[in-house]
Amino acid sequence: MQDRQISMQITGLSCAGCVGRAEKALAALPGVTEASVNLATAKGQVQAMPDLEPAVLVSALEQAGYPAALSQLSLDIEGLSCASCVGRAEAALRAVPGVVSAEVNLATQRAEIRYLTGATRAADLRAASTKAGYPASLRGSEADAAEQAQQRRGQEITALSRQLSLAAVLTLPVFVIEMGSHMVPAMHHWVMANIGHSNSFLLQFVLATLVLIGPGRHFYSKGVPALLRGAPDMNALVALGTAAAYGFSVISTFFPQVLPVGTANVYFEAACVIVVLILAGRLLEARAKGRTGAAIRKLVSLQPKTAELISGDSVIETPVEEIAPGDLIRLRPGARIAVDGEVTSGSSFVDESMLSGEAVPVEKGKAARLSAGTVNGSGVLEFRATHVGRDTALAQIIQMVEQAQGAKLPVQGMVDRITLWFVPAVLLAACLTVLAWLILGPAPALPLALVAGVSVLIIACPCAMGLATPTSIMVGIGRAAQMGVLFRKGDALQKLQAVQVVALDKTGTLTAGHPALTNLQPAEGFVSDEVLRLVGAAEAQSEHPIAKALVAAAGKDLPKAQSVEALPGFGLRAQVEGNEVLVGAARLMQREGIDAVALAALAQSWAAEGETPFYVALNGQLAAVLAVADPIKQGTAQAIAALQARGIKVAMITGDAEATAQAIATRLGIDAVRAECLPGDKVAAMKELQDSFGSLAFVGDGLNDAPALAAADVGVAIGTGTDVAIEAADVVLVSGDLRGVQDALTISGATMRNIRQNLGWAFGYNVLLVPVAAGVLYPSGGPLLSPVLAAGAMALSSVFVLSNALRLHRLKSSLDEKAEMPRNGTASLRPAT
Repeated sequence: MQDRQISMQITGLSCAGCVGRAEKALAALPGVTEASVNLATAKGQVQAMPDLEPAVLVSALEQAGYPAALSQLSLDIEGLSCASCVGRAEAALRAVPGVVSAEVNLATQRAEIRYLTGATRAADLRAASTKAGYPASLRGSEADAAEQAQQRRGQEITALSRQLSLAAVLTLPVFVIEMGSHMVPAMHHWVMANIGHSNSFLLQFVLATLVLIGPGRHFYSKGVPALLRGAPDMNALVALGTAAAYGFSVISTFFPQVLPVGTANVYFEAACVIVVLILAGRLLEARAKGRTGAAIRKLVSLQPKTAELISGDSVIETPVEEIAPGDLIRLRPGARIAVDGEVTSGSSFVDESMLSGEAVPVEKGKAARLSAGTVNGSGVLEFRATHVGRDTALAQIIQMVEQAQGAKLPVQGMVDRITLWFVPAVLLAACLTVLAWLILGPAPALPLALVAGVSVLIIACPCAMGLATPTSIMVGIGRAAQMGVLFRKGDALQKLQAVQVVALDKTGTLTAGHPALTNLQPAEGFVSDEVLRLVGAAEAQSEHPIAKALVAAAGKDLPKAQSVEALPGFGLRAQVEGNEVLVGAARLMQREGIDAVALAALAQSWAAEGETPFYVALNGQLAAVLAVADPIKQGTAQAIAALQARGIKVAMITGDAEATAQAIATRLGIDAVRAECLPGDKVAAMKELQDSFGSLAFVGDGLNDAPALAAADVGVAIGTGTDVAIEAADVVLVSGDLRGVQDALTISGATMRNIRQNLGWAFGYNVLLVPVAAGVLYPSGGPLLSPVLAAGAMALSSVFVLSNALRLHRLKSSLDEKAEMPRNGTASLRPAT
């Protein structure tokens, strides 16, 4: 049986250690073959046997201390007539991946479903029930998974803001009384005269207690259970640090006699300020995390909530969840398309820039394909829905990006191994610090030992290490999606930066994949447009691809040809508006006794460039020479030049004849050519290139490119190509423009640099500052770091990592400055079924 993938939102994750423990809990379950958890997105992905119950995942995460986020949905169910109907409907709903429980009530004809947030959607649940024979409809409304995640993020930010405000208000008097007395003698005298020494301690005790049992309670409710389970996390470090400062202060306040003389000092302000600073850091972190998911939210927002469904003679505004394949939909001017479909009537221009990155609207007429999320122009269209819900191109893009964002790069393995023992190591370092100060420190050693031990606990920041890689991946892949580059596999992001050679298929990759008129030179006394008009009319009745190219170039409103005669091996003869038109090869001109010498040299030069020349004669006189070829795609030359400027070799692997391949390679400046390759030969040719140059990325679009795409170090598929090619690739270029390869390399290089910067900061910060917090500089006259400064540094460390990752939003696409040029068709991003 094939494994299935289950996604879920996980709560309570605060550092890389949490991620490791959550992954360990999931991976240990029978039937789970692979588990990964992403700190930045708070999302887990599990590959498991089909019979694994999601409730088992929920239970495992609950026991590990990181509960899965659950959503609830109500459906109205039709067709329930007995208890067996209830059983079948429940079984169908429970079979949907991610459903934890499904209860169907016969009396109310309603189903209550609990499912892992992000694992499924209302449309999938409705479809499952309907397929089982019990049509279902939404009871109320449900936000999309991305909207729910955004709502939870907003709630988290609101709660943190409230907690921070309360903690700051309670902490301010404590900080002013204690630190003000130390720093300003006049303040000390005022406090002693008006409040008194004992009352000052009591007031600080009351306020600090309120801070720790109020806004700071979260650290204890999460950290203490984690500590008792033997799996301490960031919350445990904060809980221990603040508890130590608070506990020592309580003893100093109420039982000073048990402490050595001169050591009964209070550190209530340290405990309070630590809570304030860490809450402030988490608030900034939550806001920054919200920005990392902007790409997904933008994509989700492109799908409208309703569509105008044509039912008989009426048009009904219908929720998009209720649209089914085959439904007829009317599209008003300026409206956003709700589902994928095929035009049945009308014509318009559609803005597909959200899919392709191209700003030029695409003309749509009967039988043209439409994609959800794109925007109609000024015309009215009617179209039949072909793909809805998760089957639309937009939904596939969103799913592709989400999966890639949640992936773990090979570099993350090292980080995971380190963070698993990081918190226990910090606890050990804190204990050794206290012990060393008690044994070696100057009198009074106890307060100094306490300050140093608490500082070590507080300054250590596993959060920064845990966020270093996933936030960069999330922002980088999201920005790539906005640029029209879809990473289907996250590890391609790391592999792509090492590529030394890019191998390109020719047909459909370098070229448009279909013949087109590329050149036309009229003979003396003839006009290009008139010659082309007559040629188009003569070829209009032919189904040959070259004939279609000539008709397309000639335009509309062509005259009707008479007496059309195909001349096998030579060309075509026809009568158009009283003119005898001959179109064909040089041998046709020779057979008919027409002198073509005047244009022969030009025809030969075009042939040398890989184009196919044809002659045109009107009424027995040479009228023009034209050339037809599979034209080079716009931007291809710039893309190849940009790759070579990076020091990357560019090769072409094609099944075309050697002469044609060499002509195109010379024209584009390609470094190496492998021609006349069958699909199996392409893999062998790639191996030769890998041996010669190193790591290789292969770019292709056709069915015959699938083996090469799968075998390459990185397979890059043209989004306008076949579904099979897209399925075999690691990266998809939505627009089909080869400059997308340059964008993919830019994203890869920038993201990996960003990850290295983040990891360098996170590890460097901890390696350098933990010893400083322990007091290694103190014997040589250096500072003994205050727990308050330690808390500030720890909070800023995570914020730095997130802010650095967000810089990837600024990356520019090489397509931004492309020349505007009309095109036809749209991207095919639907996986093969």
